[in-house]
Amino acid sequence: MPPTNSDIKSLNVAIIGAGAAGLVSARELRREGHQVVVFERQAQLGGTWLYDPRVEADPLGTDPSRPIIHTSLYASLRTNLPRESMGFRAYPFLPTGQTHRDSRRFPGHREVLLYLNDYATEFGLTELVRFETEVVYAGLVEDGKWKVRSRGEDENGAAFDVDEIFDALVVCNGHYTQPCIAQIPGIDAWPGKQMHSHSYRVPEPYRDLVVILIGSGPSALDISIDIVQVAKEVHVASRSAKVEVLRELFVCHNIQLHPMIERVQKDGTVIFEDGSMVLADVILHCTGYKYHLPFLDTNGIVTVEDNCVGPLYKHIFPPILAPRLSFVGLPWRALPFPMFELQSKWIAGVLSGRIGLPSEKEMMKDVSDFYLSLEATGTPKRHTHEIGDYLFEYSDWLAAESGIPGTEEWRKKMLYATLKNYRTQPETYRDAWED
Repeated sequence: MPPTNSDIKSLNVAIIGAGAAGLVSARELRREGHQVVVFERQAQLGGTWLYDPRVEADPLGTDPSRPIIHTSLYASLRTNLPRESMGFRAYPFLPTGQTHRDSRRFPGHREVLLYLNDYATEFGLTELVRFETEVVYAGLVEDGKWKVRSRGEDENGAAFDVDEIFDALVVCNGHYTQPCIAQIPGIDAWPGKQMHSHSYRVPEPYRDLVVILIGSGPSALDISIDIVQVAKEVHVASRSAKVEVLRELFVCHNIQLHPMIERVQKDGTVIFEDGSMVLADVILHCTGYKYHLPFLDTNGIVTVEDNCVGPLYKHIFPPILAPRLSFVGLPWRALPFPMFELQSKWIAGVLSGRIGLPSEKEMMKDVSDFYLSLEATGTPKRHTHEIGDYLFEYSDWLAAESGIPGTEEWRKKMLYATLKNYRTQPETYRDAWED
């Protein structure tokens, strides 16, 4: 029996993060009738899309006490998805026609930030955000509520903490800030410089150097082509067979492709698994990121193990704590913005009571069955949240639960065309698009 209007609840909800996931969550929660506060530690909205030319003092990002630069954007970054397919349903990402805007189908990062600002302005979301306010603790209290401790600064620059109680917590803090580093035998004695792509911005610091990048993803491709303009030599090391599709491109740019690094030596030599060696100045880890939730205290109910946040029903709700704790944006190899929108629609409806959840026992069984299916296919635990193989099945399930149509066919076709073009034209697919 569907809930009546008297059954619909309006809750006081805290959202952590004012990037794309936090903004669309704020809109959907408010549309559902909830009261929303968005905590954002930066001075502007945008999350990872807020470019910052500064880099962290620790170039590997392994020091837990380091001052964190949130973004991982580099100056030359362009989207690897067409703007039409990556935009929110409720607010299409179309060219504005303004001269100061980037009208390309695969625009630069600044255009995405401007789009998010336009979205926030259109729906009056900025007023919900507390800027320069970091959540340092979020923990369970009585009646399933959450105590959120936020830290700000007064006009004299002195830090102060504020404790508040919320009915529900939605975590939208992103996962492109805490670097994942390749483990390399002998690295402690190696004399060269190491860094993670999180701290890469521009190619000039690598002029006349021999650089080895580790990885085979979009950032390794972009950064290697960026750096080869100024570096003495550029090498790419990867354990993934997928990098083979880039061999012809790398040869064209005089970028040398290698298997994974086997070990390094104190004379600066880097030895690869095929026995080849390079005397290198820099190793640049394009090796992805870890989920990082240092503020979250669930009494051990939710953990991060081998880069798997769990247990989570549909990558969103911990069964024991559902629906008062949820996560938006954990899955990767996805269409991020439309996925955030569908996840937050579902969360908003569940919190109000308009949409039901299975029992805790049923959700736990679903999670267990999902984990078993990953094991059966040999999927590493660290790939738990990789949904590329069932992206639209997942999105359409969320849409059905929320009572709206599934992903548009044109959006699916556009993504498939982009993937095909990337495989056949990895350097030019952004500008060689044909309608």
